[in-house]
Amino acid sequence: MTKRIYTDPSIASSEITPETVFLNRRNLIKSAAAGVASAAALDVAADEGQSADTPLSFAADPDQSLAAEQTPYDAVTSYNNFYEFGTDKSDPARHAHAMTTDPWTVKVGGLVEKPGELHLEDLLSAFDLQERIYRFRCVEAWSMVVPWIGFPLSDLLARFGPRAEGRYVEFKTLYRPGEMRGTRSFTSIIDWPYQEGLRLDEAMHPLTLMAVGLYGKTLPNQNGAPLRLVVPWKYGFKSIKSIVEINVTDKQPATSWQQLQPSEYGFYANVNPDVDHPRWSQRFERRLPSSIFKPNRVATLPFNGYADHVAGLYEGMDLRTFY
Repeated sequence: MTKRIYTDPSIASSEITPETVFLNRRNLIKSAAAGVASAAALDVAADEGQSADTPLSFAADPDQSLAAEQTPYDAVTSYNNFYEFGTDKSDPARHAHAMTTDPWTVKVGGLVEKPGELHLEDLLSAFDLQERIYRFRCVEAWSMVVPWIGFPLSDLLARFGPRAEGRYVEFKTLYRPGEMRGTRSFTSIIDWPYQEGLRLDEAMHPLTLMAVGLYGKTLPNQNGAPLRLVVPWKYGFKSIKSIVEINVTDKQPATSWQQLQPSEYGFYANVNPDVDHPRWSQRFERRLPSSIFKPNRVATLPFNGYADHVAGLYEGMDLRTFY
């Protein structure tokens, strides 16, 4: 199979989150105190959901992998929304280690010619892995630039043969209360399992990625291990984590946040600086890392900077209505 790679020339190598900050400062301090930095770092990582990440074989751009200057992005693994483990940004890194990711099976069904399931090892061996350096924009007005490793969702769907009447794709996250403390909380407001959806043409778009890693290694649990969706032109909540089920449907699927607050979280959720969230502006974003004294505030781009690739999908649609 021929290896392919997509790169976005508008993203400078200096924007890429480096692996050097993959373990947070607290892990490093613990490692140093133990006197065995490398071994202790791995132990602490496992305790906090940052698994002993396995290197992946993938098609990479040498200019990206050997960038001389990289911006520290420790937030990629320590600043996350993954409500199955709690609502604080640090909760996933603290608690996601409880989630078992091996063995892992993804069921694909609905309006497909060949419904079935794939084990994680099948996914990793069946598709050529590629590096994709994407902007990642949260609806909460913060953002990152992440070097994901994965394969096009279209390759996975093609394997099962979507039928002609299929118009949408539904995704479901793992629901395992014994391992996901957030789902057991009496304050939880989400109807589990977490669900998301795309139009079929969005799902088949070449930018839409099924990610199995970042920084050249398998995904940490708190980042959606072992398999997650990445749709770079949409707000981050569309990029569902820890996927166990995919269904092709003829009706628009119910999505978790839209069911919870339809006036705030639409089905499409395309990044749009001209359509504010009811409670805050979407014209700017806080690019991590940031602080009170260095907010690192940047202007938000239409479709998160991918308008040339995806705007045609929404031609003729009122993006204020279909937000």
